[in-house]
Formats: sequence, C-alpha cells, structure tokens
Amino acid sequence: MSRENRKKLFYLSLGFVVMMLMMALPLPESIRDAGKGYLSLQGQISMGILLFCLIMWMTEALPFHITGMLGVVLLSVFNVDSFKNIVRAGFGNHIITFFIGVLILSAFITKSGLGKRISVFLLSRTGNNTGLIIAGFMLVGALLSMWITNMAVAAMLLPLGVSILEEEGCERQKSNFGKALMIACVWGPLIGGIGTPAGAGPNPIAIGFLKEMAGVDLSFTMWMLYGVPAVILLLPIGWALLMIIFKPEVKHLKKTREELRHEFDNYPPMDREEKLTLVIFILTVVLWLSSGFLGRVLGISIPVSMPVLFTATLFFFPGVSGLKWKEIEEDISWSGIILVVSGISIGMMLYESGAAGWLSFVLLGGIGSFSPLLRVGAIVLIVMILKVALSSNSVTATIVIPIMIALAENLGLDALSIALPASITASLAFILVTSSPTNVIPYAAGFFSIRDFARSGLVMTLFTTVIVSLVIFAVGNIQGLY
Repeated sequence: MSRENRKKLFYLSLGFVVMMLMMALPLPESIRDAGKGYLSLQGQISMGILLFCLIMWMTEALPFHITGMLGVVLLSVFNVDSFKNIVRAGFGNHIITFFIGVLILSAFITKSGLGKRISVFLLSRTGNNTGLIIAGFMLVGALLSMWITNMAVAAMLLPLGVSILEEEGCERQKSNFGKALMIACVWGPLIGGIGTPAGAGPNPIAIGFLKEMAGVDLSFTMWMLYGVPAVILLLPIGWALLMIIFKPEVKHLKKTREELRHEFDNYPPMDREEKLTLVIFILTVVLWLSSGFLGRVLGISIPVSMPVLFTATLFFFPGVSGLKWKEIEEDISWSGIILVVSGISIGMMLYESGAAGWLSFVLLGGIGSFSPLLRVGAIVLIVMILKVALSSNSVTATIVIPIMIALAENLGLDALSIALPASITASLAFILVTSSPTNVIPYAAGFFSIRDFARSGLVMTLFTTVIVSLVIFAVGNIQGLY
C-alpha cells in the first residue's frame, strides 16, 4: 500500500472513530436543551455522521461525491430516517434538473466555440494595455459565469491568457502581469457566479433548502436583485487590488491594438452551431427572467430549474444541433451532481432531526442581539472563514444553509434575511487554491503560487465581506427584509 493510501486509510478510520464517539457521547439534559434548540438522539447521530463527512471532505480521503453517497447510507443505517425518505430529500429534489440543464447549456457554449469567440472579441476591444486586458478578462469571466459554470469559464479564459503571456515572454512565478492575469481568470468567474442562481453550485442548493425548509420561493430575478449589484461593485475593486498587489511590469503588449482587432476581424464567421447555441442561450435567459409572468399567464408554478431543462432538450431535437449527446456528456460533471443531491439529503436530515437548530442556537444565537447590518456582516464573515476549512463550495452550502435557516427560526427572523448572505458568500473562495476547481485551473498554468493567491485573496476577502454585507442590507432594506 502506498504512503498516500495509508494516509487516506488513517483519515477514514479517524472519521469513523469520531463519528462513533459523537453518537455515543452521553450528553446531559442541560446541554441538549439549548433553550430554543433541543438536540435529540437522532440529531446527535446526524451530527456524528456530519463530522465523519466533514473529515472526509477536508482530508479528501474519499472523493467528495463518494463521501456524500456514504453519508446517505449511514443516515439510513443509523435510523435517522428511512432510506427512501433520505434519498427522496436529495435525489428527488428538482434542483438536480437545474444542474443538469445548466451543465448541458454550458457544454454547448464550450463545444460550439461560442465562449472562445466572446473571449477573442474581448481582446479586440481592450487593446494592448495590460491593465485593460486584466480588467477585460475579469469582466468577461464575470458576465459568462452568471449563466454557465465557473469552472467552464475559467477553462475558456485560461488558454487565451496563457497564449498572451507566452507571446510576451512572461516568466512563470516571476511576472507580475502573469500573476495578475491568471488570478483575474479566477476572480472574474468567482465574482460573476454570485450574480444569478445559475452562476455557482451553492446558489441553487440554497434555493432548494429555502423552498423545502422555510417555504420561501426565491425567484431568479429576486436573486439577481441582490447578486448583480454585488458583482458590479466587486469587479472594479478586484481589478484595483490586482493592479496594486501585482503591478504589471509591462504597460503594453508587443502587439498593437490594430493587430489585435485584425485578428478578431479575420476570425471565422459564426457557424450554424454557434448561432444555434446563442439563440437557445438567449431564450433560456429570457425564460428565466420572465418565469414569474409566464407562470401567472399559464396558471402554473415555474421553478428556476424548469426553463433551462426545457431549453437544454431543444439542442437534441432532430436536425437542430450537429453535436451528439456522447460529446456533450463528456463535459457534464456527474460527480458534481451526485455531491449536490447527496449533500441536500444530508442537509435536510441535519435540519429535520433538530441538529441544525441546536447547532445554530449554540454557535450563533448571540448574533440575534446584533443590529441587522452587523448581523449580515457577521454571517458573511463567518462563511468566508469557513471557506478556508471546507474545500468545496457545494459542501459549504450543504452544511451552512440548513444551520442558517434553523437560526432564523430560532431568532424569529425571516429565513431569507439569514440564509441569503450565507448563500451568496458560499461560492466566494478567494483564499485557498484548493477551495474550488475554478481556482485550480488557472493555478495549474504555473504563473502564480499558492502564497500569491492567498496574499491577494485575504485582502479581497475583507473587501468582499464589506461590499456583500452592504449590498444585501441595502437591497433587503428596500425590499422590507430588514
């Protein structure tokens, strides 16, 4: 057995020991009864299984999605609920169809070449000024990641950024321009991901939890009321920080503005596949934005997952697209889907067993005395800190959102006022490279170090905490939430 496997086996054993100790721990009634939250035996068992999953997720002793599936089995084995009910809570949730639809749309945008065309168009407009190029990469990353997965956007931007840096002869780990441009390929998609429910994995997870646990139906446009202003404010701040921390050693590329525009002018015209993808993408956005109106006209409820599932099927109608399912299937992260739905199952059991309510009151009950603005700021900061420990955005949402909803119930507050700040913050992983695949893709190019990323990310995290808190409080105040 290799050293790596021995290490993983140790963590696996540790996880099981911690789980069993938590389950068997004799807790006095004074601890179980936290006032507004009571920890039942079922809740204690749920917490033991959650600790096991946390150790697996943090150490990566098992793949993320395998841990999720094992957690579902353990919940059933230890009789927290029936296996059928546990599976139904996650795998029967409509959010799974949202993920599948968004991933299909994202795959078509990548495979058709539409994403690359948009990126090349960007360079033709920014010119050869390095500061503007960094700003342009962040802007296009944010705009694209509002509608397709962060990881896909980072993967689109990476080869363009690397080709620019290699043409300029920028040295890996030494060039400030290289560091700033590659980190911009991370920050742009991360920031844009909070703009809409489609932008990042934690967003639909939060929407699903709010619907199932609190009966709050958060629409696509309502999310955008909070997310888009935060994106607009964070982009220039992120760009300014990169320009200060990693001031580019060159102000202009060797290529002239005219040469860059000439390259785009000579780019092949849009083919049928790109035009088709663009039309279906625009149709999806229109349906998302008008779902409330259409629902009233048709006399039905149109959840966030329904429009994209419908438009995703249009690609496969006879004679529509030349791309076959087998080609698209390669770009769909089935492991990501399994992690999300198994995570929802675990989160729902944590909530229904009472463990989330008990944890929320014991750990966060004190913020009930804070002013609304300070309360929002505290939640955002807490989640940003948790991101350092939890190495997956979806895992963060799975654990944090049920606790926040239970906290709102305990404090007698609107669930949205507590859960929304946590939901929007869950995907903002600026400190650790390992916190998201979106971070890892540009890092793999070798132009910046883990230290470079953490150093700039710590500063960005502080600014993000302030900006996101102020935006959510301001919009929430207008909406009567605070």
